[in-house]
Amino acid sequence: MTAAGARTVLTATAGQILELVRSGEVSTRRELQEQTGLSRSTLTQRLAMLTAAGYLSEAAAMHSGVAGRPAKALSFVDSDKYVLTADLGATHARLALQDAAGAILAESTGRIRIQDGPDPVLSAVLDGFSALLASAGDGAARERLCGIGIGVPGPVNVATRRLQQPPIMPGWDDYPVTTVFEDRFGVPTLVDNDANLMGLGEARRYHPDVPSLLYVKVGTGIGAGLIIDGRPERGIAGGAGDIGHIRIAHPVAGALCACGANGCLAAHASGGALVRQLADRGIAVETAADVARLVQAGNADAIALVRTAGQLLGEVLATAVALLNPGVLVIGGSMALTHEHFLIGVRESLYERTVPLATRDLTITASALQDRAAIEGARIMVVDHVFSAEAVDAHLGS
Repeated sequence: MTAAGARTVLTATAGQILELVRSGEVSTRRELQEQTGLSRSTLTQRLAMLTAAGYLSEAAAMHSGVAGRPAKALSFVDSDKYVLTADLGATHARLALQDAAGAILAESTGRIRIQDGPDPVLSAVLDGFSALLASAGDGAARERLCGIGIGVPGPVNVATRRLQQPPIMPGWDDYPVTTVFEDRFGVPTLVDNDANLMGLGEARRYHPDVPSLLYVKVGTGIGAGLIIDGRPERGIAGGAGDIGHIRIAHPVAGALCACGANGCLAAHASGGALVRQLADRGIAVETAADVARLVQAGNADAIALVRTAGQLLGEVLATAVALLNPGVLVIGGSMALTHEHFLIGVRESLYERTVPLATRDLTITASALQDRAAIEGARIMVVDHVFSAEAVDAHLGS
């Protein structure tokens, strides 16, 4: 029988107990008993299992609110568990070695061409990961590694753990990305769309109490991640949030999208589109990051084009905001670094095309995590998976 008013946990396994502690819902044995209704002996047994396996620790005595009964604080042991993460974009790769709590132990960035295909790109990532582990300096990084998370600029079917017809990634469709890393490092590997991971990182770190958050990444391409109650909504095949291929009202003739269609938002408002537009004006740029640097330097052509791109994105987002009514809209990617010019354009179109009810309580902001959003989301994805109740119970044999 559970205590009055307590949440019922059907079995309160060791894994479920760890989830309660990890989530911050409970922090003492007394709170666990109230939440689960377990007997003191059963609870003690399961806590001993978690402690022996290195999942939990009990800190020094803390005030429990009950006179004469100091309590020990339970906490998830996360500083000795490592996660490798990668944010792969069209032209960049950011790699990181983090502990499960999110502290970055080592990281590196480099140029890649995602369109070169999986073999050369993943080979470079494998070598980069090995270098990060070697540079950790504690001699036990490989043994402490518990999982790997990869963000990619294309739709991912989470059920099959494979990319699904990614427009800007020739050769990647149905490629066994996770198997490549599991064979090398022997730990669970997860892959997801980069916008989903960016939204996940932003939501958990800065907006944990917001029921729904829409994250829009504008880099070489355009994608979005919808986070509901702290988890990505991916759709039935991983295609949710693929807003870069929504047709705009008045497309420019000849602006062909990577998907082969004419009139896609990405062909007019992405960083890649802006690179092309600036090149047409005789301004030498190669990447979306170059466009951002031009804007920051005050280039009038770049500022005008960026603001127009923001307005086009705002037109599309007006429909998304009216449909989803999110609490927070986050703009990330290279264009989020263009001061306020891009966001001004987004706000202009968005407010013009939506009723006040849809935007009255909407916060529109640039990404706080900036270029680390995807690796933070990848870490969270891995930790949620590796230390889920099911995974922990399977490991403990309970």
